[in-house]
Amino acid sequence: MPSTSAAEALSAVAVTKHFGGLVAVEAMSFQLAEKEVLGLIGPNGSGKTTMMNLVSGALRPNSGEIRLYGDTITGIGASRVAKKGVARTFQLVRMLPAMTVLENVAAGGVFGHARRWGKDLEDYAQALLQRVGLPNAGNALVSALTYIDQKRVELARALASEPKILLLDEWLAGLNPTELKIGIALIEQLRTEGCTIIIVEHVMHAIRSLCDRCIVMNSGAKIAEGTPAEVLADHGVIRAYLGDADA
Repeated sequence: MPSTSAAEALSAVAVTKHFGGLVAVEAMSFQLAEKEVLGLIGPNGSGKTTMMNLVSGALRPNSGEIRLYGDTITGIGASRVAKKGVARTFQLVRMLPAMTVLENVAAGGVFGHARRWGKDLEDYAQALLQRVGLPNAGNALVSALTYIDQKRVELARALASEPKILLLDEWLAGLNPTELKIGIALIEQLRTEGCTIIIVEHVMHAIRSLCDRCIVMNSGAKIAEGTPAEVLADHGVIRAYLGDADA
């Protein structure tokens, strides 16, 4: 758990996003402390990925404000948000299929927060591949990799910009039990190193073991906030996941 004196890395204030008549995110407010791992959980369709898209700049909110270390980043666009220090992964892995593994990772260093070039970038990308467990894969095409290895490459690419905040959108989804252990261990390593992370995840074992705090969303709104143990025992959260008959 980050100390009470930790700097505020990110804040969202009354953030709302609607698509026509559908309210996807409604008046969401929360704070993320530096070096904190925050879980964003809730049933399918509750607005979690929309919230991640708002933080990363992929979407512009209809109202509200998002601040990164006090600097307003609301609606400035994904490329500018990335340069200010927010990196992310996606629910479905997004690779650059015509490029090698090393080139995919290096792309994060060129377009992200801490920009690198040339030999420095190549060496750093190779070091990140070592860090995620792919030390010998640099010259391979990403299309030749297994699913878990593609996820490792996507994580390395996000880390290549040395982000201030890392957004992991269901990064553990689709992994078999063995791969899941590997994935959780990788995120645990980042946590130990002091990375500031928001995780959207349905794997509750991962949420319990990795997160300092959780926010639960349902129908676009925040319905609970607290430690993983607190929110997962909350009757409102149980109803949101299981329905009234089973709560």
